[in-house]
Amino acid sequence: MMNIMEIKGYKAVIKYDPSIDMFRGEFVNLNGGADFYASNIKDLRKEGEISLKVYLEMCKEEGVNPHKEFSGKFNLRVSPELHAEVVAIAAAEGKSLNQCVADMLREVIKSH
Repeated sequence: MMNIMEIKGYKAVIKYDPSIDMFRGEFVNLNGGADFYASNIKDLRKEGEISLKVYLEMCKEEGVNPHKEFSGKFNLRVSPELHAEVVAIAAAEGKSLNQCVADMLREVIKSH
């Protein structure tokens, strides 16, 4: 997936920061912030491993769950026209609107 680096099973979003001429990684799906910087990809991965290790050790010491928990629910706002189109597709496929959108999201994720 573009701009995502996986380190020891954890995903980090990678961006270039021109003000410091470095790459910045930030782990997602964690209960707190864990970011890291480097000027090349090899060093970025190394710094990411260090940042993740420190974060996980800190969580363990403080008795905090390091992982952000998700309910599986979120609100999505789209135009009435798009809403109507997706309802029609769901009906044509014999699916609920929820199942149709979940399937579409899975397909998008697979293609990245």
